[in-house]
Amino acid sequence: MIAPREDLPQPTRTELSILNILWDKGPCTVREVHEAMNLAGTSGYTTALKMLQVMHQKGLVIRDDSQRAHVYAASQTKESMQNIFLADLAERLFDGSASRLVLQALGNTPTASDNDMRQIRELLSRLGGD
Repeated sequence: MIAPREDLPQPTRTELSILNILWDKGPCTVREVHEAMNLAGTSGYTTALKMLQVMHQKGLVIRDDSQRAHVYAASQTKESMQNIFLADLAERLFDGSASRLVLQALGNTPTASDNDMRQIRELLSRLGGD
């Protein structure tokens, strides 16, 4: 992984699905990404290859071309990417207010699981020092 970058472009839906494959499986060849994409729907090998090439140009993935089959990996951890885009979302849509973003997210969730509520309480306790 390279250092967190805040200048990364927002990934498209397809790019995000590829990133999720790379986050779940770790570094993959184009064939491995293609096979994983085919589990969720139909996608050609050349589509997977082209998407990974574009994502490499954007800085979303890194590529090891020391082997015959290039191996791709996400350039950022999932947590790092979530932090980058969540901060951007809070800034652009909620005037920088994390609390407004959280309240909106919780207000749009019909029912939070007991586990979700426990984790939220634990986080609030840690943040509030209670």
